[in-house]
This record gives sequence, structure tokens and C-alpha cells, in this order.
Amino acid sequence: MKTADAIIIGGGIAGHSLAATLGQSIKTVVLEMEKTVGYHATGRSAAIYIKNYGNRVLRALNARSEPFLQHPGPDVGDTVLSPRGELLIASEDELSVLETYFNDSDGLERLTPAEVQELVPILKIDDVCAAVFEPRAQDIDVDRLMQGFGKQARANGVHILTDHPVTSIFRDGHSWVITTRHETFSTPIIINAAGAWGDHVAGMAKVLPLGLQPMRRSAVMMAVPPQMDCMAWPLFGTVSEQWYAKPTGGKLMISPADEDPIDAQDAYPDDMTLAEGLWRFEQATTVPMSRPSNAWAGLRTFLPDRTPAVGFDPSADGFFWLVGQGGYGVQTCPAMAELAASIILGQTPHLASDVVSALSPKRFR
Repeated sequence: MKTADAIIIGGGIAGHSLAATLGQSIKTVVLEMEKTVGYHATGRSAAIYIKNYGNRVLRALNARSEPFLQHPGPDVGDTVLSPRGELLIASEDELSVLETYFNDSDGLERLTPAEVQELVPILKIDDVCAAVFEPRAQDIDVDRLMQGFGKQARANGVHILTDHPVTSIFRDGHSWVITTRHETFSTPIIINAAGAWGDHVAGMAKVLPLGLQPMRRSAVMMAVPPQMDCMAWPLFGTVSEQWYAKPTGGKLMISPADEDPIDAQDAYPDDMTLAEGLWRFEQATTVPMSRPSNAWAGLRTFLPDRTPAVGFDPSADGFFWLVGQGGYGVQTCPAMAELAASIILGQTPHLASDVVSALSPKRFR
């Protein structure tokens, strides 16, 4: 039986970022069920930093994460961010949604319909009643970020084990015993960073679930006419999330912004959902629809209040939750990892106490 001070279940961006942070202080192991890390939500993310995305708690995590993403250090590089911008448009029946978003924001600019069309020439402006632009929204190089976290973790002695699905968890005195397909481990601290499988992991440990719900989010890649250079365009979409599009590799990644509740699984897109989303995109633009080059889907997993959970479960000694990141996991991972490590190591968190309390899993007990 192998031992560790802490074992992280889940090798996505949450598990990797925490391993890089925690490994500096205690002996840490990461167990990933897939043959590659970041296979599910992390590897299928739209990968953009939007400071105003999410509720009050998430915006605090966004703000805390931004300095790290700007200057992550030598293991990652100078920065993982690059300019993009985010444009949100509103029709008449979406004006109240836009006003709420604008009033709670920091650094948003109002645009006229003419300015909207200047930013994204293919948008029809007849139905655009209002628009806001976030110039500081930036693309995130997720692959480089993951590799950097992995490099830092391994340099600190962390073992990142792929193809290690957990088959059983039980309590033995003051320790947890975790069995995988290949090995058995003993640890005083389990960190549940299993994403969509978080409640399943808790169930194996006989810990009450928190109510995690995986949601499918689909996307396609579509070519634009050869005379168009879309790479300078921002991410753009409707403020009520009926669809959005992002320039990627000279093409447009288009998503119907779907949130279909499904079980934890290797997600695939639903043809009807994609068709409806592409129709909404087509109605809002002048670009002729071409056959998508590929389509995919990923999982965004939310808790009932759409706020992540970070902290020890009050009903199970040594069982730590790091779940419920929804669509915010990549851009909040530096702050989430910092907070998780501080709680595990008994240090004072850098975030405000009300934010720490709002993230605690105790709110579900």
C-alpha cells in the first residue's frame, strides 16, 4: 500500500492547479481515471478569461486569478493570456438582462449598433437594441497552462497517475484507503476534484452528495468566407446566452450555449440542439452557413446555487471538496487552488471571509 499526505482524485485543471500548489508543502498524488489528463471539461473549454463572468463569488475568484494568468511564472511562460475581447448584444426583450449585467460589472463599455458592426461585420444590427463590450476579455492557452501546472507539480515530487480509475474508498481509522484498478493508497486527506463524477466519488466514500449536475455544452467549427479575416473579432454572442461564437484558428467556433442536464459521461453533441443553435446564429448574422468541419461537446458541472464548493466536508473527516466549477474552472483555477491549499494546510486564505464562506460545502449541510 502506497501512502501520501493528500490524494487528489481528478486530473483536470482543478486537480492539476492544486497539485502544483499543494505539492510544494506535502506529499501529494493525483489519480486520473482517463489515459490522458484534462480529457473531459478542461480539454473542451472555450478557454477565455472574462472578468465579469459569473456571480459575485465567481467574480472575486476571477479577479484573484487574473495576476497569475498574466504572469504565471517560469514553468508556464510569460503569460497564458492573449487579447480577444467579448461583445454581448441584446434585442429589445433582452434589455433588462443586459442592464443587470452592466450594472454589476467592472470595465464594460456600451456600444452603438454601428460600433457593433464595426467590431463584427457579419452581425445584423437591425435587431440590436443595445450592446456591451469587455475589452479586457482574453484568450487562455489551456494546454500551456495544464502543462505548466504538471511540470511544477512533478518538480515538487507529485505523482500524476493516469488510467487509475478509483474502484473503492473506505475509512480505516484516521486514514482513507483508496483502491484503483492498479494500486492501493492510504491518505489522511482525499481531495475530490472529480468534476462531473464528484458526487459519485463521494458516494464511494459514503459521503453525502452535494447535488452536482453535469450540463452538456456543444460547439462546432465553421469556416468563414476566404475574404474574411475573423481573427481580430472578439468573442460575440447574445447577453441571454442563446448562442456565441469565437474566432479560433481562422474559423469560427460556434456554440448554441446549451445546458442540457445529463449524467456524467464522455459527452457527445445532440444534432437537434446544434441545429437549433446554428439557426439562431444564422438569423443574427450575414455569413452564409457552411458545413461544420467538426462538432463536439463537453460537460460543465454546477451545484444548485451555481457556485463552486471548496473545503472540508463537515460530516467526513479528511474529505475535501473542489467541485462545481461549471463554466468557470479554467479562469478561476489559480484562486481556487490557492484557497484549497490554504484551507488544507491550515493557513489564512487571501480571499475575503464572506467569499470563503460562500464557497464552503457546509452550506449544503
